[in-house]
Amino acid sequence: MLVPKNIMIIGGNAAGPAAAAKAKRIAPVANVVMFEAGDFISTGTCELPYLLSGDIRDYKKIVFFNPESFEKEKGVKVLTNHLVEKIDRSSKRILVRNLISNHSFEQNYDKLVLATGSKPKLIPQIPLDAENVFYLKSVKDYLRIRNYLDNNPVSRILIVGAGYIGLESAEAFKRLSYQVTILEKESLPMPGVDEEVRHLILDIIIKNGTEFFGRVNELKFGLNGNRITSLTYDGYTREFDLIILSPGVEPNNSLAIASKLNTGKFGGLRVDQKLKTSDPNIFAAGDNVEVVNRITGQFDYFPIATLAQQFGHVAGENAAGGNTLIYPVVKNIAVKIFDKILVQVGLNEREVAVLKKSTISVKAVAPNLIKVMPGSENIFGKLIIDRSTRRIYGGVFLGGREVSGYGDLIAAFINNQIKVDELVKINYNYSPPVSPFINLLSILGRKAEKELL
Repeated sequence: MLVPKNIMIIGGNAAGPAAAAKAKRIAPVANVVMFEAGDFISTGTCELPYLLSGDIRDYKKIVFFNPESFEKEKGVKVLTNHLVEKIDRSSKRILVRNLISNHSFEQNYDKLVLATGSKPKLIPQIPLDAENVFYLKSVKDYLRIRNYLDNNPVSRILIVGAGYIGLESAEAFKRLSYQVTILEKESLPMPGVDEEVRHLILDIIIKNGTEFFGRVNELKFGLNGNRITSLTYDGYTREFDLIILSPGVEPNNSLAIASKLNTGKFGGLRVDQKLKTSDPNIFAAGDNVEVVNRITGQFDYFPIATLAQQFGHVAGENAAGGNTLIYPVVKNIAVKIFDKILVQVGLNEREVAVLKKSTISVKAVAPNLIKVMPGSENIFGKLIIDRSTRRIYGGVFLGGREVSGYGDLIAAFINNQIKVDELVKINYNYSPPVSPFINLLSILGRKAEKELL
């Protein structure tokens, strides 16, 4: 194995540290350096709403390494507050600027790993320089929000966007006893989920004392100094003290695009099974890449922390001379929405329609425990199935913690192309305190068999 002398990693959140640590393990003699433009490396991101709510008491608990501890444990030099501004692919050099001193320098590389992640989408009508407008995507964002809450009178909070972060943030602020309003450009919350489930999610939001306004596109804001004090939408003017923007994310690839690396329709870097970009000396992993969808066989965009970490290991190993492959991905996402858990697996109805296949969908509501047990409540499940192959295209579940396991099982069915008929053949466990007498997945399997006769 030919070991590169200099392996440079750009980005220090999930994929970057995984790539750096793996590269150093594979090639201990290599000079492995990781550059991060922000203050922190190796932080939790999915945990941020629970840090905000107080479930996690100290932000330091989701900062898993600092530069010193990472170098000591992993053998990788880390430079925070260092922005990589340019990649010179012909000479294999990067231009780096120290954001503290403003000093710039060049660094040679033999192999480069881009782990620049994602960035929030912009909402043009809302000025980002207003002091009470925030995203919630990083530890730095959390610290800014926490500082504002601690030093300003805040009672009314507006969340713009009803996706994963928006709904998790709404729950966090409600637990802190703030008044919360959610605005969404679509008519229902959680875009990308099938409509009947979105109605159920809306009911959960309202039940938990949160206002929701859908089909909101035109926003006008009122300023008092450098603060937004009101927003006008659909003829209504409302006053707010703090605004959280959660319009979703997109690949953070300005550096890659300036370097003329190939990107796809979602703006993510195109990579092969070794996570190599269109430049054989540059690899990429994390929220800045597109990966192949296991069901469609097409490139897709899945900004998921677990995939970023997993693929970071692969990119780092291959940058160090390894030969490891990644495989197509089944989307499997869970999110807590107040007292319920939503799990979405595979494709939704809209995505399946694009395939122009003959499909059926089956749905059921069943108790998570037998009804005589404390904590028994109904859960919702739905599967989409191909008529001819009897394979599952997608599933969605809404209920208690048990639906997380249902999602994993359906993801395994999809990944291994197991026919839906096998759901009724599984020997599901039963114990009154933890599981139902008849499992929801068995019910869905039986309904599918009847529909496919």
